[in-house]
Amino acid sequence: MKPIALLASGITFAVALHAGSGENWPQWRGPHFDGSAKATGLPATLAKESATWVAPMPGKSGATPAVWGDKVFVSTADAQKQLNLVCLDRKTGKELWARTVAVGDKDVGRNNMAAPSPVTDGERVTILYGTGDIAAFDFAGKELWKRNLGKDYGSFGIMWIYGASPLLQDGRLIVPVLQRDELPSDYPLFDGKPQRESYLLALDPATGKTLWKYVRTTDSKKESHESYATPIPYRGKNGAEVLVVGGDHVSGHDPKDGTEIWRARLYEKRDDWYRIVTSPLAADGLIYASGPKGQPVVAFKDGGKGDVTGTHVAWKFTENPTDWSTPLLYQGKLFVLDGGKRVLSRLDPKTGEKKWSGKLPGTGPIWSSPTGADGKIYVMSEDGVASVVGTGDEFQVLGTCTFEGEGPCKGSVAAAQGMVFFRTAKNLYAFGSR
Repeated sequence: MKPIALLASGITFAVALHAGSGENWPQWRGPHFDGSAKATGLPATLAKESATWVAPMPGKSGATPAVWGDKVFVSTADAQKQLNLVCLDRKTGKELWARTVAVGDKDVGRNNMAAPSPVTDGERVTILYGTGDIAAFDFAGKELWKRNLGKDYGSFGIMWIYGASPLLQDGRLIVPVLQRDELPSDYPLFDGKPQRESYLLALDPATGKTLWKYVRTTDSKKESHESYATPIPYRGKNGAEVLVVGGDHVSGHDPKDGTEIWRARLYEKRDDWYRIVTSPLAADGLIYASGPKGQPVVAFKDGGKGDVTGTHVAWKFTENPTDWSTPLLYQGKLFVLDGGKRVLSRLDPKTGEKKWSGKLPGTGPIWSSPTGADGKIYVMSEDGVASVVGTGDEFQVLGTCTFEGEGPCKGSVAAAQGMVFFRTAKNLYAFGSR
């Protein structure tokens, strides 16, 4: 079954309605947790002057907008180093409200504290920042709860700043913290306590209170212990699971208490600096996970228990694997993006056979993940080149648009309600029908 089947089994009533309609984009990888949406009437060509609206942003962020009905939720930093959640009117781009959740934005490498994407169930919206601050608001902007996870469990031990987004599943808000076990003193937000443990944390989305915490162990060392990946839900032979990637492994967990059901090592090579960025995917009995820095994309058969490294590998893709971009499952096809080389490949998701590959326009790397909707793939490069690609039997670039001087652009494209949304460091652009 696809991850969406888990929603129909009762994640939350609001999210189930949303997933069935395909009209909203409630979290980073969309309504189906695979980068796809059922939105239609989307443009095949883009031009800045043809944007439906443009909303100025006070600062940069790698987050992807969340869209529900006529509201768009955007995470952003500003010049005062505040970390803000902004709500816009979907039809006009007008700001409806903005709330400061934390203060203390910081740049490390290509990342800042506003990397996680908002998540919504149609009643409330939750946002997490790299500072450890997490808060929930109703759709009118009223704060429902707020807490700092760093104060409770230690500051995040992530070299390039925390970047995962929360998962809303079956009445639980699940936060992954896969981090360095011994934290160097030069890390962001070092609190003088070098020892850390990696864990999954489940919160009550209505109150923010902890429901459970599960320590996830690994034999990885140093940076390879760290992960920027967002978990996804899945229902297969083992029933309901939370799929997690990090610490050189992919694992399935019981959403009721976080208990690990199975795990598999992603690659044979051991390297202390193999952090993982890409999130998992799952559909039709296969679970897909990607290794870093040239390591393969691997498909695992579901239903395993314990260590399934040697028993459940279905296939591996090594030609142009992905380091940063989470693959896209769309129209029964798997699309893998090597963001460093700008090469997009279409694979058979059952066998891993490559059907085609092609190089996307532009010169800079692509840090975002591809989005599929209305028979098209949308992707944005770091230097602001947006590409629209076809999904047919041959690689075809349908259109491009350059947001010159608006980088760095790292957020993935959201598709909802007949519109597509592109985030630059300076603006949020909406294209399509209102």
